[in-house]
Amino acid sequence: MIRVLLVDDQPLLRSGFRALLDVEDDIEVVAEAADGKEGLALAREHLPDIALVDIQMPVMDGIETTRRIAADPALARVHVVILTNYGLDEHVFHALRAGAAGFLVKDIEPEDFLHAVRVAARGDALLAPSITRRLIDRYVTEPQHLDAEAGLPGLTNREREAVALVARGLSNDEIADRMVISPLTAKTHVNRAMVKLHARDRAQLVVLAYESGLVAPRTRDR
Repeated sequence: MIRVLLVDDQPLLRSGFRALLDVEDDIEVVAEAADGKEGLALAREHLPDIALVDIQMPVMDGIETTRRIAADPALARVHVVILTNYGLDEHVFHALRAGAAGFLVKDIEPEDFLHAVRVAARGDALLAPSITRRLIDRYVTEPQHLDAEAGLPGLTNREREAVALVARGLSNDEIADRMVISPLTAKTHVNRAMVKLHARDRAQLVVLAYESGLVAPRTRDR
């Protein structure tokens, strides 16, 4: 059973998400909150698998809520998925760095929303396609704090290669094809890299790969 916490200051939206989730046999909404402070308290109380968190809320916004969940060892298994109306770039970067597993725009189709919840529950990074395009475009054209000498210490060469491919948006199956290994081995490389780098999920690996200099940014004319 996938346990979900809804954190959004709009009751109508919370009701709509709950209605979609409650009819699924493998998903249970364990609590609802109207702001980030309440959401954080309920996360500690219920220990959900997924926290669906609105990015703009009173009292405590979604980015700060995400940061506090990610910083709490007791909530290490809680995957935060940010809900947004806009998909603004600056929000994407701040929330990913805070520890978000991904983003969803609120006008997502119901079947895509349910799929997204299940994907996030598995620990996979989740970004709406429109946001993914903007995210990758921003990273590969305007890297921040790039240190080409830093790399990612502690990784094997194969783990570094796998992380670099994750940063290019490849799935485990695609990584396996590129590295000429089995999908299981590809998944193992990615998971070991996540453990060594203390990354909560694949979204965090993307951030680390670009900020460390493991993956070099493209120039605008390439």
